[in-house]
Formats: sequence, structure tokens, C-alpha cells
Amino acid sequence: MKSSRKICVVVTARPSYSRIKTVLDAIKQHSNLELQLVVAASALLDRYGSAVNVIEKDGFHISARVYNVLEGDNHATSAKTTGIGIIELSSVFGNLKPDIIVTVADRYETMATAIAASYMNIPLAHIQGGEVTGNIDEKVRHAITKLADYHFVASNDAYLRVINLGEETHRVFNTGCPSIDIAEELREDPSFQENPILKYGGVGGKLDVDEDYIVVLQHPVTDEFDESRRHIEETLKAIDKLEIPTFWFWPNVDAGSDGISKGIRSYREKNKISHIHFFKNMEPTDFLKLLVNSRCLIGNSSVGIRECSYLGVPVVNIGSRQNRRERGPNVIDVVYSEDKITKAVVTWLNAERPKSSNTYGVGKAGPIIAEILSEVELSISKTITF
Repeated sequence: MKSSRKICVVVTARPSYSRIKTVLDAIKQHSNLELQLVVAASALLDRYGSAVNVIEKDGFHISARVYNVLEGDNHATSAKTTGIGIIELSSVFGNLKPDIIVTVADRYETMATAIAASYMNIPLAHIQGGEVTGNIDEKVRHAITKLADYHFVASNDAYLRVINLGEETHRVFNTGCPSIDIAEELREDPSFQENPILKYGGVGGKLDVDEDYIVVLQHPVTDEFDESRRHIEETLKAIDKLEIPTFWFWPNVDAGSDGISKGIRSYREKNKISHIHFFKNMEPTDFLKLLVNSRCLIGNSSVGIRECSYLGVPVVNIGSRQNRRERGPNVIDVVYSEDKITKAVVTWLNAERPKSSNTYGVGKAGPIIAEILSEVELSISKTITF
């Protein structure tokens, strides 16, 4: 009887979980695969929404937890967190002895996963390689591509870029983005089963999801981290001026997140913004329901580029964080300016909803990735790029 192939998936942050959830489901249900789920870094911290609670609620068994986040508002903490992650994840991989490790996207914790797997001669699969953003995340993403042995990319452009980076074609698969799978599931019925304020709490105004509202999700840009507070203040002033009911999410743990958090708290203390409600985190399906029922998403999250493109949600993308990433017709790009942010939001409020785009897939990535993981002949890539 053929033994199950052990697939170790590392989830390190709340966005990573939404990017990988349908893959976890498909691995868990596959008769020839055994899921080893490692939860690490900010996914374990309550300050950033404690994504681990959502993961457990969804029925996933956690094989190991890695506490490796060194907090602080500077680049050194990101570098040191990466180092701690390499040390801790190496021990976890040594204990679990997986057949292959799966990592996602471009965060520094993802780099730690890739380095540990590579030096331990464990095959590594990377989801969402080949994309560009024009900042440190892009460097990390391409470095992970060179460390990885298998590549599950989300678009045609990303597929070509990974090939151009020197990877062998039989190791690169355009599966689409797994987060689009969740978007596809709720297209027919995006209604809320429960009021998100009652379900998730948060702080701020008592808003009604049955009325018009907008959503804000803005993260720091790692190579502009010292400008984070000024950046968020421009967005705050714009949203304050618009006076539209707003659901606002706290940023990821990155250099500059303290600046954003302090900017929000200071502005909230000095101004009456009863039309804004703040959340730490939300289950992936509920978050996408909130987006698809909104009039517009404002900020710089990749969800505006990926899922919102597929769902036809209007987006005002601020600043450089998503530079050069493939876009659908749903995005207006602006600089950090109260006036330009306000005008862009008003433009979407007076426009028809954009058409859906399949740039990042059609909603079947999870099962496709699981099937490839069950069938592919596992080996370490020996590719040398000249």
C-alpha cells in the first residue's frame, strides 16, 4: 500500500492563511497526502488578529507553533525575526520529517522557511512566485524562487517571469491564486450570516452592513517605513472628509506598522470619527463578503489587486506597495494625498462596477495544487542560471 506523502505547509500571517486555505482543505481531503500544518510568527499574535484561532475553528490540526516575532518599528527586527525563524523552523522540520514543504508569497518569515528547507535538503514548493511589486518584497519573492524546487504561480505573467529566472519548465505550474477559490465560492451568495461587528467586535461606530460602506486596509511599505505615519494620516483625513461608513483593518506586522497604529490612535483621539469601525482580523470568507458588498476598497493591500479584481470590487490603491503588479480594470492608483484619495473614491462612487478579471485564476487552484503535490516526482532542483 502506498504511504501518504507528508506535506508541511507553513502559515506565518493572516494574509498567508487566506492565500493557502483552499490548498490546506484539498491536502487534508486527499487520500494520498498527509497535512502537517505549522503556524508561526504574527499568525500566533493577538495584536494582529490571532489568525491561529480562525485556523483552528476551520478544523485544521496544528502540528507545530513557532513563536519567532521580534517586534519593533525598524528593519533590524525584520532581519532578526527571519534569523529566529530559520533556527526554530529547522528544529520543527527535523521533527516532522516532511516529504515537501510549502511556503507562500514574499514575507520575511517566508524567506526563513525557504532557507531552512533548502539547507536541510527538503524539497520546497513556493506559491505566488514570479510577481513584481518594486520593493523589498519583490527581492524576497525572487530569492525564494531561486531556493524553491516547485513553483505554483498565479498568473501567466508570473509564469513567464519564473521561467526567465532560470527555473525548469516542468517545475513551474500556473495554477492561479488559491485565494480566488474563496472568492469563487461566495459569488453566488455573498450575504452575511451574522453581523460582522457582533461576530468580531472591534472598536468604533456602530455601522450597518446593509447600507453603503467602504473598506480601508493599508500596510506600511518596508522601504518607506519612516513615512508610515504621514501616509496613514493622509488616508485618515480623506476618509474623515468623505463621512462614508467605513470598516478599517489594522496593518500587518512590518517595519512601519507602529507608525500606522500610532497615527490611527492619535487621529481617533483628536477627531470625532464615529463613521469608522476598526477590526483586527476576520475569517477569509467573511472578509471577502465585506469587500464584495462594499462600494470601494481603499489602501495598498494585494487583496485589491487579486480578489477584488476577480469580484469586480472598485479599488483605490495608494502609493508604491503594489507597483508593477498585474491589474484588472478595478484599480485607480493614487499617491499619498488626501485630495487625490478623496477624488478617486468619489470617482468610483459615481461609476459603474468594474468587470470581473481572471488575471489571477478562476477559482480552482487548491485542488490543482494538491493533485500536483501528490503526483510530482520529488527532487531538489539543480538548476544553475548563467
